[in-house]
Amino acid sequence: MRMRTATLYKVLAALMVLMAAALVLTHVTSLGVLDLPPALQAVIGVAAGFGIGVVAAIMGVAGGELLIPTIVLLYDVDIKTAGSLSLLVSLPTMLVAFARYSRDNSFSVLRHNLRFATVMVTGSITGALLGGLLLGVIPDLVLIPTLAAVLLISAIKLARHNRPPHESAN
Repeated sequence: MRMRTATLYKVLAALMVLMAAALVLTHVTSLGVLDLPPALQAVIGVAAGFGIGVVAAIMGVAGGELLIPTIVLLYDVDIKTAGSLSLLVSLPTMLVAFARYSRDNSFSVLRHNLRFATVMVTGSITGALLGGLLLGVIPDLVLIPTLAAVLLISAIKLARHNRPPHESAN
């Protein structure tokens, strides 16, 4: 099945909006815990992981913006634990992506943007260290709305994203 990029972006944006709404809803109301049998929870977890992996590969991201809410909603863990689990789950995905991109010389773009990459890596490492130190300081009451806002902003940007110039109109 082929889908126009613009349509795919809109579908993904709608999923992000639904994820943000579900995340906020589960923290402002008492819906109770999803009491699924462990086998069913595992099957849903594998299916969600597969879907998030596909979406992440299409979007060219690690998938944390989808993993964290999924982990919170499906496994009823706090957002801080979900963030850590998201990093753990993303690691194999990133390793596979690195292997795939290195085979077709996609990393050559890094040589042309070395300063940008160095600045971003430095900022990312610094942010991760600071975030680790703040882990027990910032309450879920702040983190949940912040994650929901990031999802909504990402959804808006994704929905407005223009089709790449090399793609033909379908």
